[in-house]
Amino acid sequence: MKTTPYIPPDHVMDLLLDAVCVVDAHGCFVFVSAAGERIFGYPPEEMIGKPVIDFVFHEDRERTLQAVGDIVKGQAYPHFENRYVRRDGQVVHLMWSARWSETDQVRVAVARDVTELKRVESLRAALYAMSEAAHATEDLLALFQRIHQIVGGLVPAGGFFVALYDAAKDELSFPYHVDEQELGPATSQPASATLSAEVIRSGKVLLLPPDAAAHSMSWLGVPLATKSGIIGSVAVQTLHAAAGYGPRDVELLQFVSTQIATAIERKQMEMALLHRARHDPLTDLPNRELFHDRLQAAMLLAGRNETRLALLYLDLDRFKQVNDSLGHPVGDLLLQETARRLRLCVRDSDTVGRVGGDEFLVLLNGIPLHKHAASIAEKIRVALDGPFTLAGQLVHVSPSIGIALYPDHGHDYRQLIRSADAAMYAAKKAGGNRFVMSACADVLDEAGGGAPG
Repeated sequence: MKTTPYIPPDHVMDLLLDAVCVVDAHGCFVFVSAAGERIFGYPPEEMIGKPVIDFVFHEDRERTLQAVGDIVKGQAYPHFENRYVRRDGQVVHLMWSARWSETDQVRVAVARDVTELKRVESLRAALYAMSEAAHATEDLLALFQRIHQIVGGLVPAGGFFVALYDAAKDELSFPYHVDEQELGPATSQPASATLSAEVIRSGKVLLLPPDAAAHSMSWLGVPLATKSGIIGSVAVQTLHAAAGYGPRDVELLQFVSTQIATAIERKQMEMALLHRARHDPLTDLPNRELFHDRLQAAMLLAGRNETRLALLYLDLDRFKQVNDSLGHPVGDLLLQETARRLRLCVRDSDTVGRVGGDEFLVLLNGIPLHKHAASIAEKIRVALDGPFTLAGQLVHVSPSIGIALYPDHGHDYRQLIRSADAAMYAAKKAGGNRFVMSACADVLDEAGGGAPG
């Protein structure tokens, strides 16, 4: 039986789900099939005569032009992917197959919308990356920076804000925020802090379109919810998406927010455990292990830069009498208040540590002369010689302080500690409430007199 050949109707190309496009040597559309309107959002007649590159997402334009150059040279491109901006401002992911016709001086290409496929792939990759980041990053700041990168691959996130809520203290903090509108260094609190607070208070998504409340940017915030409740919020901001964030962006950010909350909670627990392992539970000062690590690092840096540092070893005079007469609870309060006063006597770059009982170590970085260490020791002596009001009791103690300098009194951290310890016992033996410089016969009295050796 003879088969009659099928002759397709003129409109058969319009039945295709993929868009067929023809582009001339100048890079302008000369034909777009009907599917182009579904994919690009423009009627074909509005695209004819316009440069293709004008429709390409700005971040993909350079590599798109490189691919066009290869195609014109005769190289076939069966699976080229890039992004286009639809008429409504949404970004669409396309996979192209294209080749150049030397005879007709046009390139013919077929575009397939793979946006949904890319969305699923991106979400899967994002969830894996966040889980990995929760384990691999060193601290919360590194985690936030990595999450910013991951979310930025899903939705426009030139601005990115993380707010954390401490329910126990009823405090809101902003540990990470990058604002496209801030030209200078980031402030302690972003301009959109009120919006983040509202997201946490309400527990609902907040979407601010570009034209709302006279804002030119688009802002989207979602709560960070865990089994224990809302721990904060994450928000994105863009100045470049003309139509702002849409329902799909809301859905994406809501979906990944659960993983973000889990990653943050896991990292917070990890950091809390690490903090407890390296800090004194009573005073929250660095413990012996952490202090020794910092001292060794500081000595290496000082040796490399040929600078000095000072180590103070101090012990509280009459601490045992306080414990015996007023009890250990008051003794604990005394140690906590001592730690607080010590912190106030030094810089943020210095380290105060508790190494056991009523003994404390103070690391002073960048101390050029003996007299500078002596000046800080005297400041500490005066601060601790003042009365303490603890649990309704007036308590008086004073410190015995030993001072050792690197490299003068020790070239390794153990030797430096021994030198400061010996000087501290010399101060105590001389009656306490004073400081002594290591390897120095002069005992410096309450007024700080005497000459360092």
